[in-house]
Amino acid sequence: MLSLLAEAPHVIHFADLGLHRGINLGFFELRFYSLAYLAGILLGYWHISKMIKAPGAPLAQRHADDLFFYCTLGIIIGGRLGYAAFYTGGTSDEPSMFTHFTPGQFPSWDLLRLWDGGMSFHGGVIGVLLAIGWVCWRNQLSFIRVADYIAVNVPFGMMFGRIANFINGELWGRPAPPGTPFAMIFPGGGDIPRYPSQLYEAALEGLLMIIIMLPLFWKTRARWRPGLMVGVFTAGIAAARFTVEFFREPDPQLLAFAERTGLSMGQWLTIPLILIGIGMVVRALVRPSLGAPSKPAPAASQSGEASDTDPA
Repeated sequence: MLSLLAEAPHVIHFADLGLHRGINLGFFELRFYSLAYLAGILLGYWHISKMIKAPGAPLAQRHADDLFFYCTLGIIIGGRLGYAAFYTGGTSDEPSMFTHFTPGQFPSWDLLRLWDGGMSFHGGVIGVLLAIGWVCWRNQLSFIRVADYIAVNVPFGMMFGRIANFINGELWGRPAPPGTPFAMIFPGGGDIPRYPSQLYEAALEGLLMIIIMLPLFWKTRARWRPGLMVGVFTAGIAAARFTVEFFREPDPQLLAFAERTGLSMGQWLTIPLILIGIGMVVRALVRPSLGAPSKPAPAASQSGEASDTDPA
């Protein structure tokens, strides 16, 4: 595949890449999309287990274990319900998943047929926030500080998920102008070269956010400013999604909506997130850092000794 990408100056036929949707086990096909979700969740769980060993962690390992379980449910249930609410019925021409049944299929209720596709990033965010809220309420933890730690790990799943979208040959981009490097002809997209927008999303929503979030946690004092990391993540990933939507083909059932409003459904849903994220960053920066002395330091600290109130 890499050799094809290197050799092709302009248009690439996706079918020539020889990619498959999953691994055929004979009795079952293990989809790469499922593996992407699993890899993102497991890598996030492993990394947060390392994060809580650093000074200042707002949760213990048992809380991370609970978050692993409930956030997984939040991603799946929230992502599916969000897609049904935002992308079917209502402003779209596609029948609502809440009320549509497919005769002869098991289960016949479209909402339960996850393997047919249809997950919403925004719905997944809502599901994860509810999961974090539940774990924090049960264990009397700081919601905003736990969310800071979760936010650092979300880009792993975003990157793997978008790569899986590309492997599946789905969610391709808008028609690309002649001469666009690495424009692709996707199955189902006609004979028109299109942007490989799934890779743009993997790069911006995944890799770029990883490059930002990991050093922010490990190399700065961001963890001592509640809301800073989740604010950077929220504004950053929403801005990335807003940008990529200019290259991504709107869902067929929402094409008329995008043409009528000038922006896609995904872009309209990211605007509030960008504003919320910026607001959280500003709030975190203007408030005192955790561990910073609230009154003048004693003479010993002023003479050069480290203050014992500073946890760094």
